Amino acid sequence: MSGTGAALTPNGAPLPAAGAQAAAPRENPEEGEPGGDMLGIQEAATELGVTMRTLRFYEDKDLIAPQRVGTTRIYSRREMGRMQLILRGKRLGFSIREIKEFLDLYDVDPEHHEQVRALLTRVTDRIDELRQQKTAIEQTLEELLSIERQSLAWLKGMPVEVRSGPASAPPEERPGDQP
Repeated sequence: MSGTGAALTPNGAPLPAAGAQAAAPRENPEEGEPGGDMLGIQEAATELGVTMRTLRFYEDKDLIAPQRVGTTRIYSRREMGRMQLILRGKRLGFSIREIKEFLDLYDVDPEHHEQVRALLTRVTDRIDELRQQKTAIEQTLEELLSIERQSLAWLKGMPVEVRSGPASAPPEERPGDQP
């Protein structure tokens, strides 16, 4: 995506602000104008920071459909915008199936209402999932730091401070463990 994190339509244009009317795309953009740039697979891969194999993978999954001139794949601004959305979705932890659902909504909802509603639902779910993971990571990190402190103290011949609770109890004393 863009450095600002703005949402883009699959043709690479920014989503309109709430209440704003989207400008209709030009039918035949001139070369050099936005929307008129066509890239080969190598140039597209370089611009997106991915491999050519990655582009072919997403084409095989029907997420993008580059034009063909003979056997050469040609990537339009639309395909580049779709790839930016795909890559952003992957970075945010969405599955290929979920990303495909988002992209498919663009074709059936030109105003993007359904797409944004679906996106909001998935984003809210993902935030909840990440918060749970963050809590689990923080708990694990605290336990590992405690083990590290205890190990360093033991190696230095100092008394080991054992914190109360199942995580810091020796294995034979942890609740639920069988001797």
